[in-house]
Amino acid sequence: MSAELTKAKANWQLYYTLTQEMLKFIDRDDVDEFLELEQQRSELVERMKALPETEDYRKTAECQELVQKIKPLDMQVVYKAKAWLNRSRQQNATVHAYDIQGVNKLGNIFNKKY
Repeated sequence: MSAELTKAKANWQLYYTLTQEMLKFIDRDDVDEFLELEQQRSELVERMKALPETEDYRKTAECQELVQKIKPLDMQVVYKAKAWLNRSRQQNATVHAYDIQGVNKLGNIFNKKY
């Protein structure tokens, strides 16, 4: 196996590991670490795209087996990230609505003429 093909294999393995780690941190609701890992994985993808041997390795049975492990994990990451984002938006909207109501009530009290 050439050095480049070995590197491609290592990159795919790292992608798998980063995906597993991302799931752990989103399950713990550690969004900062999740986003850091996502950034690392995005940078890895760019390196993989720049390495022609990535596609050569992808055609191997060994990589296809790894891809079959990665796909469901990727789907879980997307699902859980969307769920977290929706929860976050709902919490934000609730807090924002409460802030607006609070301000309006106070404003109304202060603006009344007794």
